[in-house]
Amino acid sequence: MKKKSEAGMMRIIAGKHRGRTLEPLPDARIRPTSGRTREALFNILSHGMFMDTHSPLVGKHVADIFCGTGALGLEALSRGAALVTMVDRHPDSLAVARRNVEKLKESEHVRLLRADARQMPRAGEPCSLAFVDPPYESGLAAPALASMIASGWLLPGAIAVVEMAERETLPDVPGFQVMDERRYGAAKVVLLKLVAN
Repeated sequence: MKKKSEAGMMRIIAGKHRGRTLEPLPDARIRPTSGRTREALFNILSHGMFMDTHSPLVGKHVADIFCGTGALGLEALSRGAALVTMVDRHPDSLAVARRNVEKLKESEHVRLLRADARQMPRAGEPCSLAFVDPPYESGLAAPALASMIASGWLLPGAIAVVEMAERETLPDVPGFQVMDERRYGAAKVVLLKLVAN
């Protein structure tokens, strides 16, 4: 029987790091993406609407915006991403993400960047997939997406995955087309495609 502390741990779900545990954020008010939501999301990315086209994940550059623990970015690396840029404006979050990256020995494939997602610096290398997971009810998703376009973070046709509270609405962001929307308990995941930038 698992101890309570083990039962609540975050783990990598699939790929080369499957089953490895991740350090949580110390602030209990900060909500990480649940394992169930991560699993469903990566199933869509790996086997869903992209199965007849080029994968936005395997061998690609992925951005993890509002990265928190780095769980989404590390899951992407575990499943075949070539490079992940993790962005957060909170130094405590970046410190936890760095420790998780080092624990999985993925420092060579991760860039950590302290930045406000509403004012992203110019991208060194655009990405084909971006996870945008701001605090619920913060209204930060749309400004972050707009900033990513303006700063050259997204390749043409890039996929953006936005997680928000189930009751939230994502405003229209010029340049993006909504491809899918799913609900997982208290969470809603919106998948968008960059059609113009």
